[in-house]
Amino acid sequence: MSPEELDIVFKQAVESINQHKEPFPADFLLRLYAYYKRATGNQVSPGSNKPLINAFKTNALFQTQGLTSEEAKQLYVDAVNHYFLYRK
Repeated sequence: MSPEELDIVFKQAVESINQHKEPFPADFLLRLYAYYKRATGNQVSPGSNKPLINAFKTNALFQTQGLTSEEAKQLYVDAVNHYFLYRK
């Protein structure tokens, strides 16, 4: 898949998550959070008012350390596809 195609598929996956109305499992959301931050190059630290949430987000980011933007985009897309395929 070309970088341009990956960008399109990534944006579609993000949109499908944003439009979904049912709640997601917390561990799934943390993975998506970390992949999204790595994929977009967003280096801003977690900004929740709750220290425990910040700790979980920081840990998720730590676990994705070393991923390239393209790898993170692909992992995000794979996680979304897997979730929607097997959630029922």
